[in-house]
Amino acid sequence: MSVSYRQLGNSGLTVSMVGLGCNSLGRRNTASFTRGGSDAVVHAALEAGVTFFDVADCYGTPPGLSERLLGEALKGHRDDVVIATKFGTDAEGANGRDFGARGSRRYIVNAVEASLRRLGTDRIDLYQFHTPDVITPIEETLAALDTLVQQGKVLYLGHSNFAGWQIAQAEYLARQLGTARFVASENHYNLLDRRAELEVLPAAQAFGLGVLPYFPLAHGLLTGKYSSGGAPEGARLTHVHQDDLENADLDQLAAFRDFAVSRSLSEIQVAFSWLASRPTVSSVIAGATRPEQVIQNAAGVCYQFSAEDLGELDLVFPPPPPVALF
Repeated sequence: MSVSYRQLGNSGLTVSMVGLGCNSLGRRNTASFTRGGSDAVVHAALEAGVTFFDVADCYGTPPGLSERLLGEALKGHRDDVVIATKFGTDAEGANGRDFGARGSRRYIVNAVEASLRRLGTDRIDLYQFHTPDVITPIEETLAALDTLVQQGKVLYLGHSNFAGWQIAQAEYLARQLGTARFVASENHYNLLDRRAELEVLPAAQAFGLGVLPYFPLAHGLLTGKYSSGGAPEGARLTHVHQDDLENADLDQLAAFRDFAVSRSLSEIQVAFSWLASRPTVSSVIAGATRPEQVIQNAAGVCYQFSAEDLGELDLVFPPPPPVALF
């Protein structure tokens, strides 16, 4: 196996240090749009030792297809893996009407049952609140999620895209209400975007949450494919996030390439290993559309950084300036 394992924060849940982001399963114009293509990606992950599969009810074309394809691909392996899915963003009616209140008890009850059916399972290992709901009080969301935990339909709770103050608020209220608490925080975090270090990582560390970074390769900018400013034929940035490429600092990407080459590493290995070195990070969520990408990603966490290494990377990718407290 190429993958190591960690506990998810202070919980008893063990996850692979590289997880498979399943947003490409059932996505049009990708190799994993079909059942066969999705099976190939998921099975490659299993063979590489990946046990953590991260999906959401809104993924796929139409929404919900990613969950269905993942569930089918994992038949016969359910007890060997950790399935994380999410609710709380627009699923385009896949869970029934939401009236914009996707953290409400009414919606959560419908959403979890729909996800369980699509995944073909009797429980969700990690159920994540995908994005904050500005309509529904978080107390109602926590109470509804606690009911799912008590029923055994959900084992652990997580959230995604929460700000530091929202992480603290949810922790405080869970303690006050005596409900199950969140144990994971999935957020946008990579060498090019280190804003999570301002509040999210400190909050996660204070409350014992495992951090799950997504977009670890910054939409491909940290793969080494774009250091010259061009986009290889068929590369993701030629179709999506073209502005990222146009605004990229090519000198910075070249310095990143030089850092990797001087240590006989690929840029992907540096990007993944750096994330794994961060306090509270439990698993790096990496998407893939082909089996060879899965194998490459699974082997990404392979390097132990020295203090000198980390200092050099900080010069290439400066950390965000601290927030003034007064």
